[in-house]
Amino acid sequence: MQVARWLVGFVCLLGVGGFFADFVIWETAKQHMKNPAWTQHAKFHNAQTMLMGIGLGFLGGVVLFAFRPLTVTGFLIASGAASLYWISMILAPLFPGTDWSDPEFKTSTPRVLGLHPQQLLAYTVIGILVLALLLFEMFR
Repeated sequence: MQVARWLVGFVCLLGVGGFFADFVIWETAKQHMKNPAWTQHAKFHNAQTMLMGIGLGFLGGVVLFAFRPLTVTGFLIASGAASLYWISMILAPLFPGTDWSDPEFKTSTPRVLGLHPQQLLAYTVIGILVLALLLFEMFR
């Protein structure tokens, strides 16, 4: 059960990843918050998303580690909070006019297994959460 808790905790920590990728690390920030082609409103929603990732990760971490003993309900709440940022990333391209990257960055963004890096990361993180849920269920 502890392995499952720490796997979800790791995903909760990844909630700050959007902030670093979209605002701090130049190579990826130039495609997001530091992109002069983006409107102020687009940057507003990017900031909202970054803060949501941090907040959901914090909420999940608090539920995982601040309350003892960790109950099934608590584990599911923490897992749900940790997953929302990533699930919304996976589902976002369903909206018309959205894409994984802007046209000027299409050719310079490396693809791994034919996937955009954010797409691959989101699928991987959801896979980690599914593994954590399976482990939690097996060992509770």
